[in-house]
Amino acid sequence: MNESIIKELNQNQNIHENLKFLAEKSDGKIVFSTSFGIEDQVITDAIFSQKLSAIDVFTLDTGRLFQETYTTWDKTQLHYQQKVKAYYPDTQKLQGFISESGINPFYESTNLRRECCHIRKVEPLKRALKNTKVWITGLRAEHSPNRNELEIFQWDDQYQLYKYSPLLHWTTDEVKEYVIKKGIPYNALHDQGFVSIGCAPCTRALKIGEDFRAGRWWWEDTTKKECGLHS
Repeated sequence: MNESIIKELNQNQNIHENLKFLAEKSDGKIVFSTSFGIEDQVITDAIFSQKLSAIDVFTLDTGRLFQETYTTWDKTQLHYQQKVKAYYPDTQKLQGFISESGINPFYESTNLRRECCHIRKVEPLKRALKNTKVWITGLRAEHSPNRNELEIFQWDDQYQLYKYSPLLHWTTDEVKEYVIKKGIPYNALHDQGFVSIGCAPCTRALKIGEDFRAGRWWWEDTTKKECGLHS
């Protein structure tokens, strides 16, 4: 990746300009992964409203998502009249895991939870990122202490590509203001105390005073709260 492109993306705070610039300048495959969280809706809007066809938009359908997430998915496609591609878990691997470990084994141990995340999310993501040069994500530093050291645009050794997180330093208030001002569809669970929304069995609303990550895998140690998508 040209150093001038990296410098521009790290310095410019205008997401619309940056994504258009990246779509025009990159000489390889660019993808954006959305889970239909409120920050992802900001990025989706910047891509779809500008019709940046050089950027592929996809999601991981784990099979355990909230109905509100599927509703947001549907509303997003109708709003922009553009499609979001879905990647699914390998059927045989998932069947084997459930047969051996049960329907909800993630409550029993961190290892089983991580195995479930790997089958439902990490492995499909690897397929989605095949031959990709730049992966755009909706990561925000507020969501996890593990993300404070990330850079907006950086090399990712795990997937051997560049990762671009344009909203890394945006606050929750900034994200909400953007979405409401532009009338962008967003997940109704955000209005019910949900911050970071994942699979239904592993996500709950936050209680007053709780940390951003408390709503995900709340039965685990706070230092272990990542699913493996972002190491």
